[in-house]
Formats: sequence, structure tokens, C-alpha cells
Amino acid sequence: MARRFLIFISLLACITAQTSFGEVDNASPRQKSSKASAAEKAPPVSILSIIPAQGEPGITVTLYGNGFSPKTTVFLGSNELPAKVIGPKQLSFDIPKLAPGLYALFLKREDGATSKPYNFTLLPLKPVALSVTPDVVVACASNREREVTVNGRNFLESSQLLFDGAAIRSRFSSSEALSFNAPQVAGGLHQVQVKNSEEAVSGVLGLVIDARPEITNVYQGDEYVNYYNLVIEGTNFQQNSIVVVMEERSLEESPTRLAVDVKRITTSATPATEREQLLFINCNRLVYQRYPYSSVPKNLKVQVVNPAGGGESSLVSVSAP
Repeated sequence: MARRFLIFISLLACITAQTSFGEVDNASPRQKSSKASAAEKAPPVSILSIIPAQGEPGITVTLYGNGFSPKTTVFLGSNELPAKVIGPKQLSFDIPKLAPGLYALFLKREDGATSKPYNFTLLPLKPVALSVTPDVVVACASNREREVTVNGRNFLESSQLLFDGAAIRSRFSSSEALSFNAPQVAGGLHQVQVKNSEEAVSGVLGLVIDARPEITNVYQGDEYVNYYNLVIEGTNFQQNSIVVVMEERSLEESPTRLAVDVKRITTSATPATEREQLLFINCNRLVYQRYPYSSVPKNLKVQVVNPAGGGESSLVSVSAP
């Protein structure tokens, strides 16, 4: 009897142990995970660094911190921006076209958690000037021929065109093109820039104003009793231009040898003994009133000089009295 009682007690203990053990095994894969998830709280959203800490529209900003999720978004002020989440500690976003100023930058997770806000300075969009077309303008060119286009990007309707640092009138064509008429200035290299604001100015481009005179044609014009007009055509002639005339003549003591007489004819009043003068018609035409001492054609060389730093033309050979 005692033996049967001991066997019964042993069987009861085994059944109790098996039942208890089964309950523990059934709870470990699901109930433990559920309890752990409930007990585990999501880490707070925090920003540790912002690179760069300021910028203009179009740049990419990278944030480092903690608690980022795949659906975390970025706020610049009241503007919600999509973010590219690289991991729980890094994300990036692109700055859209917004007005410059100081914005509160913070993150918001899908569970409603937000980070501490930080100041982010949005800079004005800086214009980029890449080229000018044409890059050389003839000083004597007409208004249509003086039109210059600045090519680049980030131009605004309110952008200003700076010519040698001073704002001049320009025309907005697109965000990639501005045009203007080259002003009447001295020849040489001049600076062109585009300005969106005091802080947003493009780099400098060079525009050459070519003021060097050029002769394209010389011919005899009207004839009078004792003089005739020698017409000089070309470009970049000025009211104070000088015509240099080089005339070959034979030496009396040695007729086979030649000498060169040089005359400088100006538009200003000449002494009474010098009847020859120069008439400025326009930047493309000069008239040299020449008083020849003989009607026999001679070999002349003609050159136009602009004294105010405009240079001088090439020598042109002419056969005229």
C-alpha cells in the first residue's frame, strides 16, 4: 500500500512539472516578445549636428542624431519637407525655394515625437554668371549690335546687372539669361556681374569694348577749285580722332631716293597757314580736306589715331594727288 502511494505521488509530481514546463515554453516566443515590446519605449528624436548649418535653396543638408525612423520628416518653420533617412542616426533633405531668413529646424516622427528646434539660416539664392555673348563689343556699334546676354543660373526678375560695379538697366529673359546694352564707355576690359541681393552677387565676367579705329576704305570724294575730299570709312572714329598722312617724295639732291613727309590732320582749328583739316561725320566716316600741290597721283599711307587711349588703325596705302 505504501509503495502504491509513493508511485502515485511521483506520477503527480511529473505531471505537475510537465504542465508547468509547457506553460513556460508556450509563453517565451510570443508573450515574452509582446511584453518586451510593450516595455521597450522608442528613443527620443534628437539632432546632434547639422551640416551645413546654413545654406541657400537647392543644397542638401545632412542631420546626425538619434531616434530617426523611415517616416521621419523635416520641418523648416511651417514647411514640412521629405527626408532621406539613411539610418537611425542619419538623414538628409534638400532645401526648396523659400524666402531667405531664419527658420526653426526640427524633426517629427510618425508617432508624433519631435526633436528640439534649432536655428537654420536660409541664405539668398546666389546668382551664377557663366558667360557673356558676345564678349567683345565694338565701341561704334549700333544699339542693336550693343546687346549683350549674360548666361548662367539662379537669375530673378528682380536681379540687377552690375557694369563695373554700377547697376544698369537690364532685361530678364529667364532664370538662365539676362540681357543689357553695353554703355558708351572707354575701350578696354570691363566687369559684368549679376546681383540678387546685397549678400548674393555672382562672380565677375569680362566684356571687352573695342575702341580701336579701323579703316575699311579710302577714296576720293568731291573736288573743288583747289582741294578735294579724301573720304575715310571704317569704324570707331571719334570727334577728336587724328588722321596721319605719310607722303613719299623724291629728294632734290638725289631724285632716286625718297623721303616721307608726315602730316597730322585734326578736327580742331588749324593755323591760317594750314588749310587742310579733318571733318568728323560720324563714327564710321571721316573727310580729309586735302590741298594738293600737284595733280599727279602720289603714294600715300593713311592712319587714324584715337588719342584717348583708343589706339590706332593699321596703315592703308592710297594713290591720290
